[in-house]
Amino acid sequence: MEYIVSARKYRPMTFDAVVGQSALTTTLKNAVKSGKLAHAFLFCGPRGVGKTTCARIFAKAINCENPSADGEACGECESCRSFDEQRSFNIFELDAASNNSVEDIKNLMDQTRVPPQTGKYKVFIIDEVHMLSAAAFNAFLKTLEEPPSYVIFILATTEKQKLLPTIISRCQIYDFERMTVANTISHLKMVAEKEGVKYEEEALQVIAEKADGGMRDALSIFDQCASFCQNDLTYAKVIENLNVLDTDNYFQLVDLCHENKVPEAMLLLDKVLAQGFDGGRLVVGLSAHIRNVLMAKDESTAALLQTSERHRQRYKEQAKKCDTRFLYGALKVLNHCDLNYRQSSNKRLLVELAIIETAQLTQDEDVSSGRGPARRLKSLFKHITNGSQALKAVQGSRADRPLTLKPAPSPAGTPSRTHAPISTQQPPKEMPKAPPTLNISQITNSLSTLGRKERPSYLKVEEADTNERQPFTQDDVQREWMAMCVRMQSSMPGPAARLKQIIPQLEEPTKVMLVADNPLLMADIQGIIRRIRATLAQALHNGDIQVEVRLAKSEETSHAYTRRELYDNILKENPAIEQLRQLLDLELA
Repeated sequence: MEYIVSARKYRPMTFDAVVGQSALTTTLKNAVKSGKLAHAFLFCGPRGVGKTTCARIFAKAINCENPSADGEACGECESCRSFDEQRSFNIFELDAASNNSVEDIKNLMDQTRVPPQTGKYKVFIIDEVHMLSAAAFNAFLKTLEEPPSYVIFILATTEKQKLLPTIISRCQIYDFERMTVANTISHLKMVAEKEGVKYEEEALQVIAEKADGGMRDALSIFDQCASFCQNDLTYAKVIENLNVLDTDNYFQLVDLCHENKVPEAMLLLDKVLAQGFDGGRLVVGLSAHIRNVLMAKDESTAALLQTSERHRQRYKEQAKKCDTRFLYGALKVLNHCDLNYRQSSNKRLLVELAIIETAQLTQDEDVSSGRGPARRLKSLFKHITNGSQALKAVQGSRADRPLTLKPAPSPAGTPSRTHAPISTQQPPKEMPKAPPTLNISQITNSLSTLGRKERPSYLKVEEADTNERQPFTQDDVQREWMAMCVRMQSSMPGPAARLKQIIPQLEEPTKVMLVADNPLLMADIQGIIRRIRATLAQALHNGDIQVEVRLAKSEETSHAYTRRELYDNILKENPAIEQLRQLLDLELA
């Protein structure tokens, strides 16, 4: 007995057997019952969802001599039998992928001139219609708009956007939906029972997810797994055959990240990568897993989980342990990693950093995690707050003494910057001997500036100048200049690109000269020179820095030489080149 794959063996023969397209099949059946048929239909949607199948069922039904009350073909009349036996002269199928020329369409048009010998209509099914050439589309337009009364066209395509608008406007459009996981599992169960294949529901779940919304793909994968598992589909064997990462790894990884167990998470990541799985697939799968956990936190959104009942319960249990802020943060980190994965030269390191950052989302805020200045500012705020409370106690007991407040210790490796001036020295001798007044409200106002989000340094104005007077060199100026240009790219890409071409020159200990090639560039620099000076003053820790700009002299600008001028300049340095040219009988281009 000849073996037939499941995708062909279980192809639906009636509208009721079509899976997941109930709205479309109901519309088509009603059209058959009422006899109100359009002259052209366009079936579009992803692969393997039933476009060609519905076109064949529809063509069979409209030519049926005794259709049922609900619009189905009887399957017993001569027209139905000839269609089932593939000898019908009223239904034609054309594969536009291999018959896409003008001659093919002209041959099709010639067939439309002959009325049907039996039945009511001649139906032309054109599959993959988007593959027709532009000339073929133009040759098809007139016949498609005004065909004979006995001709019906059914066009099927997976890429509707490639069709000409003039083609689309002449058709009734039916958009087929992707198969849901639940519908796919239900159909696979039916096929497995008829084929005598034992199965676990989790195994069918993996097959349905792997099919990605296509029923034909799902049936093909089902046949493959049935052969591998010898008609006993188990979850372990299916994920082994399809090379799918076990969902237990995702549950374990989320638990480890939520508990700040970075070493254990790194070991689990190494185990997964050692099994041959790609880091990008791991990031995508983990993102989808965390999304499901987030959906499981609310009963109203739990219906969006397209998974088995056992996995649904596991998602709900993990959702109870993970707070929403952690899940949002993890999705943001993993999405950023996914966007940068393809461009990264060290992909493993990028994935490891994403896992580490995810594991630190629930870390204690008072623990120094080294994740940027926000943590250091928060710690500094805490120390100064404690200092202000101690100061208040001292004021209550020693009100007759002058007060001095020591600055809070800055974190290691961070240059000390004074955001709010708080005097830590004794008053100069020229000042009155009265002690300075210092109250808690002033300290609170100063501390409030620490909590504000700092604007980018290239947007600061000269009020932000530092009081420091540290020396700097030409290399320091060039380094900070390039750093400023890089930071400007996100919000001021045009000026940043032009400023990168300038090399600032340190003419005096604190004087920086900028040389502009043209008046337009000079005008641009003058418009933001105050911001440039303030940025360099803070970066170089010197408030005396001066920035000036001037127009380049003629001898300072580079000249664009022609090829002939370049050759003449080379000859001046090495006249032997001309002798070589004459010897080889070369011509100047």
